[in-house]
Amino acid sequence: GELMNRYGSPREEGGATWRGLFIRAAVGELVRAVADGRVVYADWLRGFGNLLILDHGGGWMTLYGNNDALLAAPGAEVGEGEPVAQAGASGGSPDSGVYFEVRFDGTAVDPASWAVR
Repeated sequence: GELMNRYGSPREEGGATWRGLFIRAAVGELVRAVADGRVVYADWLRGFGNLLILDHGGGWMTLYGNNDALLAAPGAEVGEGEPVAQAGASGGSPDSGVYFEVRFDGTAVDPASWAVR
């Protein structure tokens, strides 16, 4: 999809900065895991819409939000490249796509090296 923002850039609504990437994609387009991991959260969450969180071990987690549908349940082991969701607009964005965030020990880090593979 098309990258709509950069990590650390100001948000249009002001105040906060982007802690992840918003990638525009058609509703229903498959969202794939960037690395092997275990699903630790798969449900709707205010501000994120339908959100799936993968734990990759060693303090690394990836978040996939704004989805139309979630394709994996908590506890599921998923492989790199495996579909985990379908892009959508459940997070309140006017655009369809996926919000992607990487966290290390709970702190958001620049996801560019994870998203561009």
